[in-house]
Amino acid sequence: MGPGQAALTSECDHTFHVRCVNGRAGCPACHARWSETPAVASAAAPANPFSFASPPAPSQPSATGLFGHVPPPPPATTNSFAFSSSPAFQTSVFGSSSAQTSSSPFSFNFPGAQTSSSQSFGGSLFGPQPPFCSVCSSFICRGQAAVTSECNHTFHLRCISGGTCPVCRAVWRDVVSMQLTPSPPFNAFSRPPQWSPFERHASSSFGTFNDDEPVEIPVDGRDNAVQEPGHNGVLVLKTHCEHPAVARDAAHENFVVMVNAKAPLAVAGAAARAPLDIVTVLDVSGSMSGHKLQLLKQAMGFVIDNLSSADRLSVVTFSTNARRITGLTRMSDAGKAIAKGAVESLYVESATNIGDGLRVAAEVLDGRRQRNSVASIILLSDGQDTFNFGDRINLVPHSLRIGAGNRGSPIHTFGFGMDHDAAAMHAIAEATSGTFSFIQNEAVVQDSFAQCIGGLLSVAVQEARLAVECLHPSVRIRAVKSGHYESSVGDDSRVASVYFGMMYAEEERRILLFLSVPVAAGDGGEDGGVTRLIKVSCNYRNAATRLLVNVAGEEEAVVQRPVVVAADTEPSVEVARERFRVEAAEDIAAAQAAAERGDHAEAARILDRRQEASAAAGLAGDARCAALVAELREMSARVASRREYEQTGRACLLAGISSHAQQRASTVQLFGSAVPGLGAPPSYGGGAGVGACAGFGGPSMFGAPAPGVSCPSPFGALPPIPSCGAPASSFVSGAPAPSFGSGFRTRAMEDMVELSRKRREQQGPFGPN
Repeated sequence: MGPGQAALTSECDHTFHVRCVNGRAGCPACHARWSETPAVASAAAPANPFSFASPPAPSQPSATGLFGHVPPPPPATTNSFAFSSSPAFQTSVFGSSSAQTSSSPFSFNFPGAQTSSSQSFGGSLFGPQPPFCSVCSSFICRGQAAVTSECNHTFHLRCISGGTCPVCRAVWRDVVSMQLTPSPPFNAFSRPPQWSPFERHASSSFGTFNDDEPVEIPVDGRDNAVQEPGHNGVLVLKTHCEHPAVARDAAHENFVVMVNAKAPLAVAGAAARAPLDIVTVLDVSGSMSGHKLQLLKQAMGFVIDNLSSADRLSVVTFSTNARRITGLTRMSDAGKAIAKGAVESLYVESATNIGDGLRVAAEVLDGRRQRNSVASIILLSDGQDTFNFGDRINLVPHSLRIGAGNRGSPIHTFGFGMDHDAAAMHAIAEATSGTFSFIQNEAVVQDSFAQCIGGLLSVAVQEARLAVECLHPSVRIRAVKSGHYESSVGDDSRVASVYFGMMYAEEERRILLFLSVPVAAGDGGEDGGVTRLIKVSCNYRNAATRLLVNVAGEEEAVVQRPVVVAADTEPSVEVARERFRVEAAEDIAAAQAAAERGDHAEAARILDRRQEASAAAGLAGDARCAALVAELREMSARVASRREYEQTGRACLLAGISSHAQQRASTVQLFGSAVPGLGAPPSYGGGAGVGACAGFGGPSMFGAPAPGVSCPSPFGALPPIPSCGAPASSFVSGAPAPSFGSGFRTRAMEDMVELSRKRREQQGPFGPN
C-alpha cells in the first residue's frame, strides 16, 4: 500500500485498500462475515490528500509527525485501558502497511502506532495503549473495523462519513462511509472470528469449533452394567426416619424419611480420576482494568498449574465481542505454556457481552471431536451485560441448558465485585446446574476458583438416579423435597425417583420424603411390631472407569409400632437438622423475593423468624444449625435496607439459594460482617486488614474444620472498610463474616483452597515475590 492510500483493517484483523473491499459484506481472506460494510465513492473533484478544506480546529492537532499523527489523550471521563489492543496493522509516514504476522506470539501491533516495528505486549500493566478515535473519543479495539485515512489518521469505520478528515481537515480522494450488513440466514461464517496469536485458525462448521486436541486416553466405550466389587469406591445410601416409633393405632400423614447418598472417596492420582474438559469465560471489559485483571491472571495461572495432561482447557474472553483465545488443549507442559502465555496476553476493552461469551463457549464444547467424561464452564464477570436485555435465560445457549432430556454442561458463575449482575449470574448457573459465587473481596478470587476446580477434579459419580420404592402396601409418597434436583412420583404414589447427575468425591445429597403411614394391622403389629416403609437404590456411572454401577441402601427404612410410644423417645437429629436447613433455604428464597419487591422489612423478618425457629426445633445446641443461624443473621442485616441489598445483599442471598438448592459449595468472599457485635462463629478465616472472607461451603462441619484461610490483601494493609462504596456502618471492623452453607465443602475442595492460600502467600500483587 503506497503513500496516500486509505486502508481498512477489518473486524477479523485483515488489512485491505478501502477501494478493494468497497461494498463487501465479508472478508476476502478468511470469509468471515462483517457486521459493517465499507462504502467508498469518488470525491466530487480530484483532491490532494494534503489540501485542506478549512483550517484545522484549534482543539484538534493537525500535524502529522514523522511516524504519523499521534492521537490526542483521552478526556478525563474516559477510562484508560492499558491492556487494550486492536487490529494488527501499522501506520507510518508512508501510509498503512500490513503486519499480519508477528515474530513472537506475544507481539501485537497497533493501528496508528508511533513506530514501524512491532510493539511487544505481554500483558504488562504498563503496556502500550491502543489508538484513539478522535470522533467518538474512545479507543479502537480488536474486533472493530478501523480506517487509516489518506492523511494517516485512524478512526472507527462507523465514526466517519464523508470526504474530509475530522482531525486535520484534509480533503480525501475517496468519500468513505459505513453501512450495516443485513443479517443473512445462519451459516458457518455468521460470526466474525476473533483470533489471537495463540488461536489456531482451524475451520469451524455449523457455528462450532472442531479443532480440539485429542484426549490423552480414548474413552473405551464400556457400557455394560457392572456391580463393582466391595464397598470401597461405591456410593453409599442410608435412610433416617423422623421418629423411631409411631403408635400402632395412629396414622401419620407426613412422616419424614431422609435419604442420604454419599459419593465414594477421592482416589489419589490424576490417572485414577475422570479427566476434565473446561472452558473459562472471562470478562475483559473496561472495568476489569488494573489490579483486577492481574488478580484474574494469577487465579488462571493457579488453575492451569493444577490441571493434568489428561485435562483440556480452552480460554474464551468477552467484552464488546467474544473470542476464543485458545482452543481445547491438553494441559501437558507445552499446553500449559500456551495457556499461560494466552492468559498473560489478556487486555481490557470496552462493553460487556456475557451472552456472546457463553455462545462461543458452547461452540467449543459442542464441536468437540473427542470428549473427556467431565465438562464444565467457569464464567467470571464484574459488570452488567450491555447487549442482552429481557429474559436473562436467553444468555444461555440451548445446548448448555438443563431440560427436555438435555443434561447440558454446568456453568459455574462468579460475580466479581459489587457492580456485577447477580440476578443474571445466578440465572445462568441455575439453568445449567452450576453454582453462583459472589466475590466482593477481589484479592481472594484465586481461592474461589480453587474451590470450584477442587470439586471438578474430583468428580466420582455421573448420571446418578435415586430410586425409592414403598414396601408396605398402604404406604404412599406424598412429597419429595430435593431442592434443585429433578424428582418425580409415580401415579400410584408408591415409587419415586430423583436425578442427582454429577457428584464430587465424598459429596452428599440429602432428600426428604414425606410419607403417609397407615394404622398398624393386628394386635401384634405388622411384621413383628414394625412397619416397613421404603427401600432405596441408586444407579450411576463411575466417572473414572465409565462403568455402570447399581447400589442398594444399607437397610430398609422401618418404624416401630408399639401400643404406646415412650415419652422419652428421641426424634432423629439428622432429620430435624435437614428439615431445618430445607425450611431455611425456602425462607432465604422468600426473603429475596420480598427484597426484590422493595419490602426490605419483611425480608428481614422472614430471616429473623427462621433464626428463632431453631430453638423450637430443639436444635439450639447443634453446631451445624448454629452456623446456619449465623448465616441467616448475616443475610438479614444485608437485606434490611435497599442500599445494602443492592450492594451485597442480593448477591449473598442468591449465592445461598444456589448452594442450598444443589447442596454444593459455592463461595461468598466478603470484606467483613454486616452484623454489629457479631462474635466469631465458624468462619472461613480471619482477614487481616480487610475483614474475613466467608464461603458457602466453608470449613466442613462434619469433621475437623479446615485450616483457617486468611485473606491478606496483596496490596498491603487496607482499612476494614472496602473501597467499593459500601456504607461504613455496614461493616464491623475486625468481625469475621460467618460461614455460609459450610456443610457442603468436600475434602478435595478444602485441600485445593489450602493450596491456593499457600500460593497467594508466596505471590505479590504482580507475581511471585
